[in-house]
Amino acid sequence: MQRITIIEDNETLAALYEFKLNLEGFETTRARDGKEGLLLTESFRPDLILLDLLMPVMSGDEMLEKMRATRWGSSIRVIILTNISKDESPSALRLLNVDRYIVKAHYTPSQVVSIVHEVLGT
Repeated sequence: MQRITIIEDNETLAALYEFKLNLEGFETTRARDGKEGLLLTESFRPDLILLDLLMPVMSGDEMLEKMRATRWGSSIRVIILTNISKDESPSALRLLNVDRYIVKAHYTPSQVVSIVHEVLGT
């Protein structure tokens, strides 16, 4: 069973993605901010992270930069899932090995799950 961590401060949206992914047979965990997400990711070791950028405590791009600097986090697949357009995203993201960049408002949860399958090759 493949593991996915959802790092999203909107609880309703995070629960929706978790529900859809669980229906598809994924094991999931959730975090509400980048700091919590970094700790959770280190212990859970997911195959993929759905990562929002604008969050309290620690932003998604800061969390990703810290994770990529570790041995355990250097190869985890990451899909950025945010409402910031790619043009407005932090420039450092280009250097942090992101698999996909999705603007939430442009995709349904079912489409996001399809992209997860595509990225993981399932």
